[in-house]
Amino acid sequence: MTPPIALVVGPIFFEDAKWQALAPEVTLKEYRKGTREEFISLLKSGTFDGAEAIFRSNESTAVTGPFTEEIVSVLPSTVKYICHSGAGYDNIDVEACTKRGIQVSNTPHCNEDAVADLTIYLMIGALRQITRPNNALRAGKWRGTIVPGHDPQGKILGILGMGGIGSGVAKRAEAFGMKIQYHNRHPLPSTSTTHPSATYVSFDELLSTSDVISLNLALSHGTEHILGAPEFAQMKKGVVIVNTARGGLIDEEAMIRALDEGKVFSVGLDVFENEPHVDARLLGSEKVVISPHIGAATVETMAAMERLVIENIKSALFDGKLLTQVHEQLVKS
Repeated sequence: MTPPIALVVGPIFFEDAKWQALAPEVTLKEYRKGTREEFISLLKSGTFDGAEAIFRSNESTAVTGPFTEEIVSVLPSTVKYICHSGAGYDNIDVEACTKRGIQVSNTPHCNEDAVADLTIYLMIGALRQITRPNNALRAGKWRGTIVPGHDPQGKILGILGMGGIGSGVAKRAEAFGMKIQYHNRHPLPSTSTTHPSATYVSFDELLSTSDVISLNLALSHGTEHILGAPEFAQMKKGVVIVNTARGGLIDEEAMIRALDEGKVFSVGLDVFENEPHVDARLLGSEKVVISPHIGAATVETMAAMERLVIENIKSALFDGKLLTQVHEQLVKS
């Protein structure tokens, strides 16, 4: 019996041995480096014909760009599964995949601790406006002009999206003496033990009463620019914004105006609206604490995500089902 074929697109950082161990039961093909144009050309030429499953990651976007309809439409007709390493998968056109009968999986939960940790790091840094003294010190000016920051104790943290990451942020923030409130499309069940001390509030109440707002929700058509000019207008003067989810959740122009006007005290950002291109005004602002989308970039987290991708591939090829199929497709099935 001819073994099934799996294709990896982009790098595997920590679990390459497990990928290689799929052989000989699985025939392995690879496209680890190259360009979007070359990848599309190879797809059209039939180089990857017969592939049933594809291993890709957020990092592979640097190789091929996002899996838009342009790529999905020229994938081999044999492709049944795209197994993605990453909790977020907005760089895959799931609708286009669904129309072609391609099932998509992601790696939920693997990154929750790492992203929650980074969220707290950015939050504390933003509360203290840590970029300002850091810049002064590096410029040989010792402290420079001190702008006193704020303590987290007693502050109200509003979490948009109380999923696994949001819950992790809440748990950590509570240790700093913060009061936790959150908003989801629906409140957590009263029987939930995820974070029983957190209070569910409406979206408008969260905006108007929070001292710090953390975005921990997925980017979709319904959440794009969930924070824009009208939302900033509702917030307390001196609010702190932290975003470790997706840059498109915030209208950056509106946020920059709010920073300039003093409505927003500071922001902590790991994600950006047009990444990898970052607005120069954010890069140059001492009110901004910044990192380059590294929320899941720990050895432990990346290795766990890669292992789950490989388990998804094995389950798909030999049992005909994905272990962690994306929500949109489960709802439609």
